[in-house]
Amino acid sequence: MQLNNLQRNTKRKVYVRIGRGGKRGKTSGHGIKGQKARAGHKIRPEIRDMMKRFPKLRGFGKNRGQTNVYSPKVIALNVSTLESVFASGNTVSPETIIEKGIATNRQILSRSVKILGSGTLTKKLTVTGFTVSGSARAKIIAAGGSCS
Repeated sequence: MQLNNLQRNTKRKVYVRIGRGGKRGKTSGHGIKGQKARAGHKIRPEIRDMMKRFPKLRGFGKNRGQTNVYSPKVIALNVSTLESVFASGNTVSPETIIEKGIATNRQILSRSVKILGSGTLTKKLTVTGFTVSGSARAKIIAAGGSCS
């Protein structure tokens, strides 16, 4: 027995070789050279590269109250609210607003209150200690009240 007389028991497996011609053209559906032409290729998503460039920041920042929670600098109080809460001849001041439950003491201390002219006013009210818009001032004076 010699090596040139040996024969296989099973047929030799013929693997499909990509890009060697055939019915699918020169690249056999793989298109181009490089990473995209290789078997099992994975292309890194572009958004991942963008995320890697940003610095890693944890937590809420130095002052959580200022960085994440939005609180308006001014509390808006309409003339229609004054109409429904106060009686004729009353004085509207920060103390009376706290008593009536319109705003809390903490809100008034941290922010300013401005009276706006939305709604109608028929009661005579005296407004002190607040900034008042032009239209609200006109309505309060027209109803017989005063602003200071």
